[in-house]
Amino acid sequence: MYEISTNELFLWIKDIKSSNQNIDDFYLLLDLIGGISKTDLFLLKINSKEKVFLKIDFHSLKKKWVEHTQLSKPIQYICGSSYWRNFKFELTSDVLIPRVETEQIVEIATDIIDNKDKKILFADLGTGSGSIAISLVLENRNWCGLATDIDMNAIIVAQKNYKKISLDSKLNFFCGNWWEPLINYSGMINLAISNPPYIPRNVYEKLPSSVLDFEPKKALYGGEDGLSHFKQIISDAPKFLVRGGWLILENHFDQSEKIKNLLREYGFNSLKTINDSFGIGRFTIGRYK
Repeated sequence: MYEISTNELFLWIKDIKSSNQNIDDFYLLLDLIGGISKTDLFLLKINSKEKVFLKIDFHSLKKKWVEHTQLSKPIQYICGSSYWRNFKFELTSDVLIPRVETEQIVEIATDIIDNKDKKILFADLGTGSGSIAISLVLENRNWCGLATDIDMNAIIVAQKNYKKISLDSKLNFFCGNWWEPLINYSGMINLAISNPPYIPRNVYEKLPSSVLDFEPKKALYGGEDGLSHFKQIISDAPKFLVRGGWLILENHFDQSEKIKNLLREYGFNSLKTINDSFGIGRFTIGRYK
């Protein structure tokens, strides 16, 4: 642990606020790598403690903040970790930073299953850091999961995250494109979830540098219309899902109707668009007849 004066830390925070830098980004940096949360800062003020202890020396912390402000590099990549739901996940540049709006997909998946005691086999296609799959097996005691990703480096990150959080073996990881590595589970999967690359070309090219320069293109770019990966996932789904099995997809705000048409074409019903907390139609679901 590294000791600095509380006064020095609060002077730096004041300077960041007065220079119109993003104070929330700073709080996240301080939390992820310094080991001090906003609640800790509040208690420091109340208790008027003269010293504070950091997990990183003050000079290194300042260097990382400069790296963020000058390069627009996301705090999560600088720290190599991110909070998502109730967990702290390890991250590398091989995986997407898990978004807060995606957290809802876990609730959708859980709510869709009527019998909570039923044993469920689910697939998380394009698992990235493993955040969705890990949350599902930890929050549903009768569920087992299959997580796939085309990038072996992403699989390694996801496996590390699972081993760090759980001693169970309810989640298995496979390297391959979407359904491909799950051929031995054909017709056995009750539920499949995917947050595939769905950003259309014209939108992708206008993304901020903090995304374009640092987050993996293969996890974001969905082709000319953003739908190329959905077509593959949906067309192959009937080979792997049980009758009555569900498919839950995260999509761009304007893609849901087109995705529902694809689902209908491949034998799905009970089609529904679900809005996220911002009122955007971010999730599309369907049940295989």
